[in-house]
Amino acid sequence: MLFDVFNYGKSCTVPPVPGQAALEAEHLTFGYPGAARPALDDVSLRIMPGEKVALVGPNGAGKSTLVKLIVGLEDAPRDTLWVYGNPVGACFHRVSYVPQRSDVDWRFPVTVQQAVMMGRYTHLGWLKRPRSIDRDIVEHALETMNLTHHADKQVGELSGGQQQRVMLARTLAQDGDLILLDEPLNNLDVPTQEMIFHVLEALSSQGRTVIVTTHDLGILPIHFSRAIFLDGRVVADGPVSEVLTAETLARAYGVRLCTDEEETEHVHLAP
Repeated sequence: MLFDVFNYGKSCTVPPVPGQAALEAEHLTFGYPGAARPALDDVSLRIMPGEKVALVGPNGAGKSTLVKLIVGLEDAPRDTLWVYGNPVGACFHRVSYVPQRSDVDWRFPVTVQQAVMMGRYTHLGWLKRPRSIDRDIVEHALETMNLTHHADKQVGELSGGQQQRVMLARTLAQDGDLILLDEPLNNLDVPTQEMIFHVLEALSSQGRTVIVTTHDLGILPIHFSRAIFLDGRVVADGPVSEVLTAETLARAYGVRLCTDEEETEHVHLAP
């Protein structure tokens, strides 16, 4: 994936529908050509503005697929997915996306500042020059992610943690209402993780909706109030304190947590 691949030439003025969910899926089923089974099967969920939600599940559970459907990198079936009451894709500038770092071509010849400015393209379109307000927004995003002194460096010269901060700075510059981050914490040091969560908390407090895919169960009680466990279908959805249970993990991951007196056993999951 190149830096400029994600719909940044598209913009629109479709307003959110008052009172509607930030994200709603209704009986969403999606499969890749040639796959033995759907990546997502009859998924229904409703996420309201201002929520900070963890999307949890094993590899192949459909987390990244769901995110890609929301941002338009895969085509969602009609009448199954809505963003702020509008069909997904009706207004791309409301959706900001931080892909997995492995999905980005870091050899793409742009500086840090240019990469972050790409977050403004959805507001400008390809043929318009950045205005002073766009430059101010980019400068503020660089400052927020502690990247100002790296602004003129090529993105490929940065460390993994710095590159991830570039992607989040680009998201801040886009100023979207629904923010999706796909495994943003992989291989990051603790200070960088805490910086990211500090920014996400601030966005949530402003009424933005934040959805984060993660494998790290330990962060759920600390940084999220709601978790959605996926394994092709929605296995559990609710407050972290209620859904982070041994039963949920057994259903989602196919293993059961046990006490010291018990032996680990595999749980057969129905197809």
